[in-house]
Amino acid sequence: MSWTPACTLADLTEDTPFSVEVAGELLALVRHDGELFAIRDECSHGNVMLSLGEVDECTIECFAHGSRFDLRTGEPLDLPATRPVPVYPVTVEGDDVLVDLDNPISQN
Repeated sequence: MSWTPACTLADLTEDTPFSVEVAGELLALVRHDGELFAIRDECSHGNVMLSLGEVDECTIECFAHGSRFDLRTGEPLDLPATRPVPVYPVTVEGDDVLVDLDNPISQN
């Protein structure tokens, strides 16, 4: 695995998406219920940042058209989105949040 620093734990607030560019990839990082998630910060239906939407349970909603995506898998749960969004592994070292862009958990 190739871990790249994304942010610090202090940057993340529970259930509030945090947008960050990591090695040229725009990600939405989410802390939810003790877990950390990294999902591409772009709705697969349109060029809209997912980090502008709301987190509910283990989903993130695109504010523009209402599609929700599972933070664990990137799978769309509502129309109009039909394609998943890539999700990446996350780990913590000290206070640093790291992501592995080379080994996505899921891809679109």
